[in-house]
Amino acid sequence: MPSTYRALCSDFYINSKLNVRMELPSNREPILELFERTRRSYPAMNAFRRYKDELALESAPNATPHRWIAIRNASVRAGVVNPSSADEMYSIHRTSMEISPYFLSISPLDIEYIELLYGFDLAAKGNHDTITANALLAGSPMAAMLDVDGINIVDCQPTMGMKLIEDDGLEVHFEVKTRSKGKKAHEPNTDPISVYLTLRRYDPVTNLEELTTKLDEMIERGQNLVDEYALPNLLMPLREEIASSSF
Repeated sequence: MPSTYRALCSDFYINSKLNVRMELPSNREPILELFERTRRSYPAMNAFRRYKDELALESAPNATPHRWIAIRNASVRAGVVNPSSADEMYSIHRTSMEISPYFLSISPLDIEYIELLYGFDLAAKGNHDTITANALLAGSPMAAMLDVDGINIVDCQPTMGMKLIEDDGLEVHFEVKTRSKGKKAHEPNTDPISVYLTLRRYDPVTNLEELTTKLDEMIERGQNLVDEYALPNLLMPLREEIASSSF
């Protein structure tokens, strides 16, 4: 399955987030202890970096897969880029959910939501917004708005959010992210079009051991949503339009 995803795009990644209501500790000991514990499980994650809004432990940028875990003011995030097996897809996320609450003193009451994001980057040199409009709006009522001579589409980034009737605590968001703003017409675009599927669970957590259980439930749900909806209805039409585009 990971190899199938990678064959469909230039980069494939999965990110997770544990968002809390109160500020996380910013002193050295708990953060370094969390990162040291993570490094013991993933020896390739040996680069400790400070960014503007977060501290991160990462593997080398060219590592396959590339893994990272990061601490912000009110969240713990983790990610993997271009995994090659099912275990590589989710192991860093399970590790993050298992150990970060204990090192960072996160209690069940403090947890606001858990998030899981699937991302697919598609290399596209042409105007991203035109590609997206042609791929996803053709044949729809909105397509008539674009059938006008002498226009240049400057923003087309479809997004949709929903709650599932049988699972009111779970939000699902589909999004297409374009990156043509500020670029001149017919200027080669080196940035990708991205397709995102984000699952966010707001259910109360009463026990820290529930975190990995809830994550596994989101993984099962997310995998189905990717395969049944995001790939055939977003990613594949975009791929076909990029391949046939003369931009």
